[in-house]
Amino acid sequence: MMTRRFLPLLFAFLVSVPVARAQSPAAAPSAAPVSYGHHHLNVSSIDEQKKFWVDTLGASAVKIGTNNADAIKVGNLLIFMRAQKPTAGSKGSTVDHFGFSVPSLQPLLDKLKAAGYRVATAAEAPAGSKVEGDIRVMGNGPLSGIAYIFGPDDLKVELLEMKAQTAPILPNHVHFFSDKNADMEAWYAKVFGAKTGRATPDFIPASIPGTGMNFSPSPAATAPTQGRAIDHIGFEVKNLEAFTKQLEAQGIKVTNGPRQVPALGLTVAFLTDPWGTYIELTEGIDKLTESAK
Repeated sequence: MMTRRFLPLLFAFLVSVPVARAQSPAAAPSAAPVSYGHHHLNVSSIDEQKKFWVDTLGASAVKIGTNNADAIKVGNLLIFMRAQKPTAGSKGSTVDHFGFSVPSLQPLLDKLKAAGYRVATAAEAPAGSKVEGDIRVMGNGPLSGIAYIFGPDDLKVELLEMKAQTAPILPNHVHFFSDKNADMEAWYAKVFGAKTGRATPDFIPASIPGTGMNFSPSPAATAPTQGRAIDHIGFEVKNLEAFTKQLEAQGIKVTNGPRQVPALGLTVAFLTDPWGTYIELTEGIDKLTESAK
């Protein structure tokens, strides 16, 4: 999720192989009617997640809300954690993985392997990719390499090497898989205002203030997210009550809200996309992010 200062987004595109998209001057999420809000994980162990995200990847452990709940902060994105053993990893669900950019891949991959995490670039890279060792080679542009790893609870993460980046890790995209990926991208464009990019052989890209969104084809239907390692994704909405009424007027069922979460200072509601992606809508996440320490 984002605060008033917009975190530049870097999205991967293909020519004959993917190259990095230039930074986008998209509107700050705080000014947008809908922006990306947060990731939400089911985790077997919060301590193991901290070891992965903080000790290994370079994110920050923070406390949020009046109840000092544990969360992870990556740039201006919060990753919420529910201490609940997931029913399965993220691969095979509609949200296959999250993408993050880092300045240098190989030293980080060596660190990940030394800590016991699985690097699976050769197995997870799209067919026809040029893979050398642990890295999918992307050329000499802003995006120089990609790797795929599996963290605790079989959480799949894509790491993109952006050598000009100074921060140790930044959010980059949410990656959806579906046997109806074009329909899925069109739904997110219609419902949340995602802006469609130039399609590639691997995926249809889109963007919304706060994140990139990639939609890849799957040979078979993918599983719903709820209960899995990636339980749901979150969008921040201005005037959530009015937005939910607009959704219901379109025939989109909103569940469990809008309601207040006093400990976090949020108003929340939930819905599920037509393919099974569980989605949380929030109002007030910017202030929560700013106060996270």
